[in-house]
Amino acid sequence: MPGHKIGFPLILINFKAYREASGRRGLELAKVAEQVSKEVGVTIAVAPQLTDLAFIASQVEIPVFSQHVDSVEPGSHTGHVTLEAVRDAGAIGTMVNHSERRVRADQVDFVVKHARALGLATVVCADTPEVTAAMAALGPDMVAIEPPELIGTGIPVSRAKPEVVTRSVELVQRVNPQVKVLCGAGITTGEDVAAALRLGTVGVLLASGVVKAKDWRKAILDLVEPIVKR
Repeated sequence: MPGHKIGFPLILINFKAYREASGRRGLELAKVAEQVSKEVGVTIAVAPQLTDLAFIASQVEIPVFSQHVDSVEPGSHTGHVTLEAVRDAGAIGTMVNHSERRVRADQVDFVVKHARALGLATVVCADTPEVTAAMAALGPDMVAIEPPELIGTGIPVSRAKPEVVTRSVELVQRVNPQVKVLCGAGITTGEDVAAALRLGTVGVLLASGVVKAKDWRKAILDLVEPIVKR
């Protein structure tokens, strides 16, 4: 990927707007993720709340992603977030088009192309295999298949709807084999991660399975266990 290296398999933890991972608590979670990553040698990345991005990125060495960016150039755009701003804040990339923050395809295209020019990685979320393939055609580094009805349910798409994952991988390989596929929605355990990898993905995108866990370290260790055993 341009400008940096991201190891695979990848565990990407999205903090969303959860109070449990806001401010100093967000930094604590990122530090736990960093510690586990270094201990077991698995790539764990975090996507903090935008207000905490610089605060957290300056204090951890693991990859930090922005949860979202807007499709605008720097300038007179009050309230918008630019790719340049998240890069300056220390992010190595950004997510875009999460089911909770949908954007148009032309806006995804802008973000992907502009991010590439800036040396930033992109993770484009999609809700169906067909949309995943369409997003892959735009040339992001990664796409994440996440059926919205399973997000936050604890019911993993990798086991509840494995055909959605395998079809996404198949279509992405056909459209743009350079794009890597992540699996999201309902991921909470190492078994879910193992299932996702067996289906052809290179990692997972998850949120509440870690953020809302009573013991962050235990939750993350459980997630990486099948990767360490490979």
